[in-house]
Amino acid sequence: MAEPIKVLVTGAAGQIAYSLLYTIVKGDVFGKDQPLILVLLDITPMLPVLEGVVMEIRDCALPLVREVISTDKEEEAFKDIDVAVLVGSMPRREGMERKDLLQANSKIFKSQGSALDKLAKKTVKVLVVGNPANTNCLTAIKSAPSIPKENFSCLTRLDHNRAKAQIAYRLGVPSNDVKNVIIWGNHSSTQYPDVSHAVVNVKGKQMSVLDAVKDDSWLRGDFITTVQNRGAAVIKARKLSSAMSAAKAISDHLRDIWFGTPEGEWVSMGVISDGNPYNVPNDLVYSFPVQIKNKAWNIVECLKISDFSCEKMKATAKELTEEKETASEFLSNV
Repeated sequence: MAEPIKVLVTGAAGQIAYSLLYTIVKGDVFGKDQPLILVLLDITPMLPVLEGVVMEIRDCALPLVREVISTDKEEEAFKDIDVAVLVGSMPRREGMERKDLLQANSKIFKSQGSALDKLAKKTVKVLVVGNPANTNCLTAIKSAPSIPKENFSCLTRLDHNRAKAQIAYRLGVPSNDVKNVIIWGNHSSTQYPDVSHAVVNVKGKQMSVLDAVKDDSWLRGDFITTVQNRGAAVIKARKLSSAMSAAKAISDHLRDIWFGTPEGEWVSMGVISDGNPYNVPNDLVYSFPVQIKNKAWNIVECLKISDFSCEKMKATAKELTEEKETASEFLSNV
């Protein structure tokens, strides 16, 4: 059997982690023959809850789990880790401005970025989930200069999966028959879900989603707004944010980093925009279509971008630039 890998999950007493951890420990993410040392980090008041999570993981009696470490100390949590899943963040509360959220989370992700820089393996793969995920990821990158920027990504796979599911539901096909949707930009309501290059298998025949749906007004209207606002719709219905679907998206994202994407297919993830082929400003964490091989991602090139798509992509880049500037302002005062 392989040597164990050390996987850190932050916000480990929360509801997303509760849905995520079982998937990791039973081998669905890193492989059925990959032993794990699981590190669970949360804030001090959550330690009693975290202890219950540890008990449950042990009670699953799963063969891949070599050790479970629970802690409220970054210096213990980030030591020699191979993977960091940064779920924990300050949630947005009623009456809270987005800039307040950025301020609170800038401090958290600066501290965690510094801990990664000092303590983690330089090969560590870092997935930022806590919102605002793109800008939190950029803060972590800037706080960990000794770790390659390419090792960091943020979660837009949930949006990607939502877009796939909307198309599949509309056409009455399984969601795995829909391929190559794209989420451009920010994990926010400015994101651009794009099906211009997506394909679908309908009754054994592969065709473009545009040809299969045959409804441009829906694809440019309700489809986009449904995906953009899906998180808010879940909160309105459940009175809690997405957890099961977020955990599934995290698992999908990590598994694709670990094992790669199938030939001819891509997925969406937030990655550093430096040198991208789509005129997105450098120094942002922006969601692009990527293909992954040997644990390294590459942005899919040479996709034709319509004027409609171009405007949407610019709008979400503008929001990310503003977020970056706001976060930088706070960090310079920390």
